[in-house]
Amino acid sequence: MLVDSHCHLEFPDLVSEIDAVVARAQEAGVGVCVSISTKLETFPRVREVAARFDNVWCSVGVHPHEAEAETLADAEPLIARAGDPKVVGIGETGLDYFYDHAPREQQAANFRAHIDAARRTGLPLIVHARDADDDTIAILREEMAKGAFTGVLHCFTGTKRLADAALALGFYISVSGIVTFKKAEELRAVLKDVPLDRLLVETDAPYLAPIPHRGKRNEPSFVVHTAAALAALKGVTANEIANVTTENFFRLFTKVTRP
Repeated sequence: MLVDSHCHLEFPDLVSEIDAVVARAQEAGVGVCVSISTKLETFPRVREVAARFDNVWCSVGVHPHEAEAETLADAEPLIARAGDPKVVGIGETGLDYFYDHAPREQQAANFRAHIDAARRTGLPLIVHARDADDDTIAILREEMAKGAFTGVLHCFTGTKRLADAALALGFYISVSGIVTFKKAEELRAVLKDVPLDRLLVETDAPYLAPIPHRGKRNEPSFVVHTAAALAALKGVTANEIANVTTENFFRLFTKVTRP
């Protein structure tokens, strides 16, 4: 069994045919999907999709792009929604300096509110980090010193420095379809050194479809291609990657019920 640890099933591209999307995932051996929240405003839709399927779960969070539109003064709005039985993670949150769609100070403030929510609920933190390695490392280290929490760097595209810092804090690294792209040599070099017991796989659907579907709409069933590329990179079989990434997922996302 594989797990798509990060997708966006309520997005229009997928929700319009959600039954077929989930069915294709199951046929491909993807036994669990986590649909990730990007705005509190749209969280009810995220939760609604998760509630329809036994093997679909969700998170609650505010993407860094939305940090100006949805400012968080504290963790309470997240904690209030995290009690829902389908909510298994906090995020996605973090820092994105590539697009800078929201002021960096507000991105950081929201990031810290999410970390507080993860710490207080015991749910894993789902971190988006793009072109913000130094500040991401600094905030994670500062907050970990205040009290432990768990988490994952989703759709990892960062430096070895970021990967090593995250691993030292007990975090997991999630691999997306980018690992299959021809120009992703630097990413593959970093991932080659990440221990197998700290890796997850994801699609980030509907974005970042892996080869051979690049340029098309992504969906959870395509995570098999990411897993195959990761297996080749690590020198293990596809079954071994499926088993280890699935076990890693359930070790981190402890609220998810195994199918």
